[in-house]
Amino acid sequence: MSGFAYRVADGTAERIDIQNALETPSDLVWVHLTSNNEQAKAWLGDVAKLPDYVVEALTTSESRPRCEALGDGAILNLRGRSNEAMTTSDPLASLRIWATAGRVISVTRRSLTAVDDVTKQIEGGTIRDPGDLIAEFAVAITEELDPEVADLGDSLDDCEADLDADRVFVLRRNVTKVRVAAIGYRRFLTPQRAALEKLASLPCDWLQDDDRLHLASAADRAARMAEELESIRERSALMHEALTDLRAEQIDSRSLLISIVALIFLPLTFLTGLYGMNVEGLPFAKEPWAFDVIGGICIAITVGIIGYFSVKRWFG
Repeated sequence: MSGFAYRVADGTAERIDIQNALETPSDLVWVHLTSNNEQAKAWLGDVAKLPDYVVEALTTSESRPRCEALGDGAILNLRGRSNEAMTTSDPLASLRIWATAGRVISVTRRSLTAVDDVTKQIEGGTIRDPGDLIAEFAVAITEELDPEVADLGDSLDDCEADLDADRVFVLRRNVTKVRVAAIGYRRFLTPQRAALEKLASLPCDWLQDDDRLHLASAADRAARMAEELESIRERSALMHEALTDLRAEQIDSRSLLISIVALIFLPLTFLTGLYGMNVEGLPFAKEPWAFDVIGGICIAITVGIIGYFSVKRWFG
């Protein structure tokens, strides 16, 4: 089990040992654990004396953003950026929080970049109570995700600007990547908005009015990002349809060209095949000028067929 702990008293933050973090009451005690083993469960249950339901919520392998009130405390699950490699179906790392008056316990299974931002804030003296800490987490997470969502929209804009039949396969791969990423982010941002809104409305004494405003602002930003991701998903579907139509038109044009070439050579093949037979009785077979005449006839047929197709606009 790894992690750290801070104790805040009179606006001053002090880093302390995890094992003794909960012994001295202060304005705020924050314990952060980075682990996924049984040792963390044992500490949460035996040392922190948390109910089994809370311990399970903090250490479960799978979680989605949610907020639940339990007595005078609250369980909050959020999702944010991680420095570690994530899968496309699960692109965000989880943050599980148990908060009560004067105490916050957070658990992550993967490194969360927002933790570093919050640590700097608490060491700078701007975080004084549990409400400040959770609000800072919510703001840091949404601020980090906002540019990534904007980058997805910009990538799709570039694909739309470069729409070309000759780049169908490259564009289709890029659009698919953007669409998969948008779906992965939206999967967590939509419930994250609901979780933050629910937390902001909980009747907890340790949540001040300014904390609720920050939480509401983070929820609004999460809602805006979720709407942008939904727009990206719909635009990606339309872009995919447009690329499919371009590909179909490209195939049709090539098929038409092949058909025209075949129609041009069909009578020529018949004529040359007829005079290529090794039998007696072919007209002018013994004449020296016969080859030139047949060649001229082939050229005339070719020009005539091409002229006909041009008049009928078969060449587009």
